[in-house]
Amino acid sequence: MALFAAALGVAAVLGLSPPKAEEGGRGQLVLTVEIDGAIGPASARLLEEGLAEAKERKAEAVILQMNTPGGLVTSMREMIADILASPVPVIGYVAPSGGHAASAGTYILYATHVAAMAPGTNIGAATPVEFGGLTPSQPGEDGKDAGKDQKTAPASGDAMTAKITNDAVALIRSLAELRGRNAEWAEKAVREAASLSANAALEQRVIEFVARDTAELLQMSNGRIVEAGGAKRPLATRDAVVEKVEPGWLIELLSVITDPNVAVILMLIGIYGLVFEFSTPGAVAPGVIGTISLLLGLYALNLLPINYAGLGLMLLGLIFLVIEAFNPTVVLGLGGVTAFLLGAAMLLKVDSPGFELSWVVTGTAAALSLGLALLTGSYLWTARRRPSRVGAQAMRGLPAEILDWSGGEGHVLAQGERWRARAADNLAPGDTVEVTGIEDLVLQVERRKLRQPGDGERP
Repeated sequence: MALFAAALGVAAVLGLSPPKAEEGGRGQLVLTVEIDGAIGPASARLLEEGLAEAKERKAEAVILQMNTPGGLVTSMREMIADILASPVPVIGYVAPSGGHAASAGTYILYATHVAAMAPGTNIGAATPVEFGGLTPSQPGEDGKDAGKDQKTAPASGDAMTAKITNDAVALIRSLAELRGRNAEWAEKAVREAASLSANAALEQRVIEFVARDTAELLQMSNGRIVEAGGAKRPLATRDAVVEKVEPGWLIELLSVITDPNVAVILMLIGIYGLVFEFSTPGAVAPGVIGTISLLLGLYALNLLPINYAGLGLMLLGLIFLVIEAFNPTVVLGLGGVTAFLLGAAMLLKVDSPGFELSWVVTGTAAALSLGLALLTGSYLWTARRRPSRVGAQAMRGLPAEILDWSGGEGHVLAQGERWRARAADNLAPGDTVEVTGIEDLVLQVERRKLRQPGDGERP
């Protein structure tokens, strides 16, 4: 029995020992971060949280699965910095079939420790279009000087364009050299917006392999030597347990509000909510909704590369439209719409996929704002033309009955209330008078004249 117990103890100890990489890494954890859509603040936050969770749980690797048309340079650089600093290896994977890693996605794939693509996907078109767009240089007539021309000068000849292009080229070449991938094609992807299919990318040494699915990706990655956290080691991903990193509520919120169109709509709701709250104090709901919407809109715009002159013009236009609603004028209304549309055209510094400001949304917002201003103004104008219902103006012409009178002064009953009154006529209690004015809460009255036949009425 003692020997049996000892054998069980040894087996238990062996069973608790960590698996070795050369044994296939059975039971190792691999986390998957999926990015489907434009690269933006939400994508950067999701990758950051995924890498942090992988480090905390001591995962063997993180699979960054991408299907993206590109996105913001700021978010792309954040993601690249997180990948390069991660102690957990990142396996870049362009999937599913039919997907692509264009523009910013190309840079990120080059930054990953292992790069792979699914059949039927493509990569490339990494020209920094969000800085105004670049047009490839035209090759010479014989085509021999095409590469030379594209490397020495950008098509536009603009100095700022050249700086931006050269900076992008330097970034992707440094990533290619770091990971041992094709740097020449990487530069071509930036300068000429070149693209490759999955098989062509494999032949050009842009990626390490083509994998049909995640299981095959893990099998092909197993045993590959990578450098992460300052040390080289083989990946042990065969038969690993794969878990997907689900985005939290904050990331879901960021993915919605960082759409420039949503941000502009939130700002409109916020401004008009506050206007309604100030015009009808105590309503509470418009003020609460407006404040939350305005703060969310400003927070979203703060995360995006915006032109503050454009934002200022949009806000000025809205202020003009609000003033137009309370003080109807044609000039303020037209000026407000013009300023709003000009600000919308200047608002974003980028022209990246997924971050365009829709002119349908902008035009609709401007039209609704102008319509609301004109509608409110028409009601105010109509109200001004109506006779007064309260105050001194409303008292003029009203009948009153003398209650007591002495020496040109006394008290009268008007609209069911007792008032002090003065008159130049000799009046007596019970007489009917007409209010001609009011001064310091004292009514000015005169004897009411009887209508004569021919004064607009029949006898």
